[in-house]
Amino acid sequence: MIRIRRRHFLQIAAGAATSPIISHLAFGQTWPVRPVRIIIGTPPGGPIDMSARLMGQWLSERLGQTFVVENRPGAGGNIGTEAVVRSAPDGYTLLLTAASAAINATLFDKLSFDFLRDMAPIASVNRIPLALIVHPAFPAKSVLELIAHAKANPGKVNMASPGNGTAPHVASELFKMLAGVDMVPVPYRGSGPMLTDLLGAHVQVAFDSVASSIEHVRAGKLRALAVATEQRLDVMPDIPTLSDTISGFEASGWCGICAPRNTPAEIVDRLNAEINAGLADPKVKARLADLGTTPFVSSPEAFGKFIANETEKWAKVIRFAKIQPD
Repeated sequence: MIRIRRRHFLQIAAGAATSPIISHLAFGQTWPVRPVRIIIGTPPGGPIDMSARLMGQWLSERLGQTFVVENRPGAGGNIGTEAVVRSAPDGYTLLLTAASAAINATLFDKLSFDFLRDMAPIASVNRIPLALIVHPAFPAKSVLELIAHAKANPGKVNMASPGNGTAPHVASELFKMLAGVDMVPVPYRGSGPMLTDLLGAHVQVAFDSVASSIEHVRAGKLRALAVATEQRLDVMPDIPTLSDTISGFEASGWCGICAPRNTPAEIVDRLNAEINAGLADPKVKARLADLGTTPFVSSPEAFGKFIANETEKWAKVIRFAKIQPD
């Protein structure tokens, strides 16, 4: 089923390059002639919301119309996605999507939409790096030492997360699966409560966004064992990658812009070009860095392939770990 949806999604993504040219009178330089909504499935605040507002401001300046960010939180982002799926495919309702879209495709078995079928990818925006962190009192000072400690103490090491089905949670389950360790999952209602208990040594290990944990790491209140990105991060240059120990390990949050299926290819292409121009702008890049994120540039087709790959990747982890939504 996922393979069939993937093929369909990639056909949609490739449509920007292969569809017949839409009438310039209807969709050319006349678009946008009124404000555009960017719906986001999270509450205000945090790197995902701020990424949406940064892109909204950039697009408003470039295209001469207001791009309004509208928060529709709930159900792990599904409420916001459903609102966009049901919208007219005219370029006036967009979705700031995130890693949850690829996770939710398997995590929830009764969605009213199929993301790979019903959404058209436009452009990726940024990656939200994750780090594997521990309390300083925890004996492991490297990933190898953590794996050895967990294997010597099966079922005794607590691994916290901001909630079931979040990007840090599935990253922790991927780690457990690939490292072959038995660690106890401890879900919280968000990163804040999780970090509070990690700082208090009530839990021992967690994956969290670098943006949330870096100041605690710099202050010596937490210890970063590794980052989950493919390469080391400029903001944490001394911290190794998990793939140095577990070959091929990569897990991160991410954001991107999508639209309802059948949105005109000309609008998709124009948005992609403007978003990519923003990601190359020094001021925008600096703001993304302030959010603890890194620019993520792609074509609609490449972004579609990325989402499809992420959906397949996390489907395996969710089924292996038997993860259930909160």
